[in-house]
Amino acid sequence: MEYESVIGLEVHVQLKTKSKMFCGCPAGYQDSAANSAVCPVCLGLPGALPVINGKAVEFTVMTGLALNCDIPEYSKFDRKNYPYPDLMKGYQISQFDMPLAVKGTLEIDIDGSKRHIGIDRVHLEEDAAKLQHHTGFSHDSYSLVDVNRAGVPLMEIVSDPDMRSADEARSYLMTLHGIVQYLGVSAANMQEGNFRCDANVSLRPKGSDTYGTKTEVKNMNSFRSVYLAINYEIERQTKILEEGGNIIQETRGWVDDREVTVSQRSKEQAHDYRYFPEPDLPPLVIKPSWVAEIKGGLPELAQNKQTRFINDHNLSEYDASQLTSSKPLADYYEAVVALHNGTTEQLPLFAKQASNWILGDLTRLLNSSEVAIEECKFVPSHLDDLLRLVDSDTLSVTMAKTVIEEAFCSGVAPSKIVSDKGLAQINDSDVIETAVLDAITDNPKAVEDYNNGKESAAKFLVGQVMKLTRGQAKPDLVQSLIIEKLQNL
Repeated sequence: MEYESVIGLEVHVQLKTKSKMFCGCPAGYQDSAANSAVCPVCLGLPGALPVINGKAVEFTVMTGLALNCDIPEYSKFDRKNYPYPDLMKGYQISQFDMPLAVKGTLEIDIDGSKRHIGIDRVHLEEDAAKLQHHTGFSHDSYSLVDVNRAGVPLMEIVSDPDMRSADEARSYLMTLHGIVQYLGVSAANMQEGNFRCDANVSLRPKGSDTYGTKTEVKNMNSFRSVYLAINYEIERQTKILEEGGNIIQETRGWVDDREVTVSQRSKEQAHDYRYFPEPDLPPLVIKPSWVAEIKGGLPELAQNKQTRFINDHNLSEYDASQLTSSKPLADYYEAVVALHNGTTEQLPLFAKQASNWILGDLTRLLNSSEVAIEECKFVPSHLDDLLRLVDSDTLSVTMAKTVIEEAFCSGVAPSKIVSDKGLAQINDSDVIETAVLDAITDNPKAVEDYNNGKESAAKFLVGQVMKLTRGQAKPDLVQSLIIEKLQNL
């Protein structure tokens, strides 16, 4: 029997607010000492009362609008009751039946084909504390609780089970990641845990409209992990069904170094969270005028920016999509293009050259050094400087590749590196001609090979001239002079 996979994603996004969801403690806890960013509210002490963070509500409405959701006029918070060591109060303040945003859609691109994935809901809650497990011998195993994360605003985006492959799930997640990044509502760093994803995966006979038994996969901290985990789970479930077995409803964890999912706990019965309205918080009335104001102030998102790059800078769809894949990368590109001081007619060529260097050498250097583009020393003005040096024939492209590596590591402007090290390209034909004659004199075998019809010998001589001039001779001038001298001989 042929099976069809059914995939839905639950994405938790830590919001980039100054304070926590229901108290005044700082939300930026990552660099704080354990249990230092806490107060009676996030510690869950008796008598402490929560107060709603208005900016977190605004960020959630913004996200809902960007996902084409309806924003109901009324919303409320609820208590979600369950006992766990990282839950300080013994319950979590979340949203149950009246979330802030519902019934949206997200367009994804799969090999040039557009698909629309339904968004079931976007709701707001508080994050839990963080457990640190230390394992050793039986008497050395223990867990520590860091409450700094407890109470940080957490937005949950729940998709409909509309995805049918790991490719679609990855595309959905990357598109969603870009949206929250462009909106500025979250740092959306998966490695730091402020953009977390759980995947619900099930199989059903192809053509059936009945859902199969699903498993929930957790512990995925990269797009690659999500892709691999879903593919693994599809293969695992397919094998069980083909062997006549039954899928068990359970929570499974992704083990990245082994690239497998492992069972964590059974979910044969739905957990009774005993939701009820949060008695310490008033219901929310979301005025349509406020929603319209937020909608009018939404920033340009990745898809719109991609279209603008194609239309304004004559970029290919592929280049534009790569440049807009993250907001910091798109911002860097736009900062470089804004430095162009030539004519309007020259702008498309400058913009294309900037795109090539960013997506080529700069991306390679960023990846190899594991540095984020917003933190690298090679700032937009440095790339503009490099492009001018190449355009004026001060540097060849080959020399520029050497200069960009030094500028990337040192943070020194390319023009200063060229000046300090005497790296300017040699354009003087008399100087180059001397080197050409030396190369021809020193390599009679290459001259003989050329005269016998071996044209590659000319390339060898070009290389010898470049060595003599330390790579600074203008390559096309060297080429023409070599051919001219050889033909004269």
